[in-house]
Amino acid sequence: MKASVRHKYCSPSETQILEYLKPIPKPGEVLIKVIATTVNRTDVGVLTGKPYAIRLFSGLDKPRIPITGTDFAGVVEEVGSEVQAFKPGDRVWGFNDNGAGTHAEYVCFPDKGGILRIPDGVDFQEMVACAEAAHYAVNFINKVDLRPGMEVLVNGGTGAIGSAAIQILKAMNIEVTTVCFEKDVEKVKNLGPDRVIALDREDFTKENKAYDFVFDAVGKSRFPKVKPILKPHGTYISSELGPNWENIWLALFAPLLGPKKVIFPIPSEILSSMTTIQNLVIEGKFKPLIDEQSFELTQIREAFEYVASGKKTGNVILKIQQVNDVEKAVD
Repeated sequence: MKASVRHKYCSPSETQILEYLKPIPKPGEVLIKVIATTVNRTDVGVLTGKPYAIRLFSGLDKPRIPITGTDFAGVVEEVGSEVQAFKPGDRVWGFNDNGAGTHAEYVCFPDKGGILRIPDGVDFQEMVACAEAAHYAVNFINKVDLRPGMEVLVNGGTGAIGSAAIQILKAMNIEVTTVCFEKDVEKVKNLGPDRVIALDREDFTKENKAYDFVFDAVGKSRFPKVKPILKPHGTYISSELGPNWENIWLALFAPLLGPKKVIFPIPSEILSSMTTIQNLVIEGKFKPLIDEQSFELTQIREAFEYVASGKKTGNVILKIQQVNDVEKAVD
């Protein structure tokens, strides 16, 4: 099988497409024919080993898994001897943020990990775009005590995490204001927010409005700048560590400085977040934002470079294999 490989933390230009033996599932694993994956911010982190904190999970000196990729959508081809929940022919999707080796034609994945059947009527590309970013959006939002009618600002409405957060919050009956570039305003409006601020026309940190929760889904702001637009007991969360890892320190010490707080969330419970998103997909309340540009496996370097550039919109699809006639019939 073909796979995207690197044996050390490196830049996108150092990845290679190599031939690997097709893996054989262990007793508690399923062998999946990968149809589509994404290239995402987590993938870039696991590729480069930056920020260095990611190495605590992906491998200290070198990547624990040489094949890149964290998510997948595909078809079960074979199951291990102890697997009961899945069978050959099942359409499935899954995610492991520590690296899963899914930028490959086949992958073995634990049957009790972050893996679910794909609902009828949802295609492989749409479903895999519900994995990485939506997982983080769920895990950031659920760290805040939110109730219907509360007001939330999401910075980064066209990002994969931000676009997911908007839809999750609206499903909770939250009033959502989001921020994006003026050229993307109409696209973001289609996600359902109550207000859209064009950041190249207006500085959202200086508006005369306060929020219960400011979620910086792109990590471009800082707590000192957004503090004035937080309500007295408001909360700030960023998807990034911040300069000098300040968001960790602020989460520890901000309570000493007043009632406005910073939370530094640690995402967990992948299967739970996947189930949450899948239920919203089934209910018609969630549709992932997908970039107009997609890539083939042979273009893995270009895909990584594009995502690392910060120019993407939503999720970037990496097409691995074609869907055959049998799978099309199921799809």
